[in-house]
Amino acid sequence: MKNLLLQIFTWWNGQTLGTRFYTWRNGERVGEDEYGNVYYCSKDDRRWVIYADQAEPSQIPSGWHGWIHGRVDVAPSQEDYKAREWQMPHQENLTGTANAYRPKGSIASQEKRPDVTGDYEAWSP
Repeated sequence: MKNLLLQIFTWWNGQTLGTRFYTWRNGERVGEDEYGNVYYCSKDDRRWVIYADQAEPSQIPSGWHGWIHGRVDVAPSQEDYKAREWQMPHQENLTGTANAYRPKGSIASQEKRPDVTGDYEAWSP
């Protein structure tokens, strides 16, 4: 019941009822990634993803990213796709959380900014 209420009143939790209906009527399941996200395609080549958890586009792995954006025609599930050694595994977007990157000198950082050396001169009007 809770999942149904989330689908009715929120768009960021999995899928809405409209998306569920459109997927049921027009969607052909293409595959699923290692995070549980399910990918669909329609007859007119529209592509979409139903997220396993919250709708977070940074969760799409690189192989599926190319397919969902139309850069490649063949989905990773339909070929022997292997990520290249330079492709990094997914890392959650930490912006806005306590674990976000805060460089030295940032207002949100506890670290003191390093002292200015002689190669920097402050601008003065």
